[in-house]
Amino acid sequence: MGSNNGARVVGMGFAGWLTILFIGLKLGRVIDWSWWWVLSPLWIPIPIIIAIFFIVFIFSVMWDEIK
Repeated sequence: MGSNNGARVVGMGFAGWLTILFIGLKLGRVIDWSWWWVLSPLWIPIPIIIAIFFIVFIFSVMWDEIK
């Protein structure tokens, strides 16, 4: 009973729930946004992650030149 075999249950995150909310509001005609903005919780994290990797890369190059 209740043995944990290492399996992990993964649910929907904040972005998924926000996307479902925005789609419901769009289909219910509560908001009049473009579909690009309705689906933005799905694509906005991608540029943020790319920017973080770019910043880390720049700092690592600068750190190597300082040493």
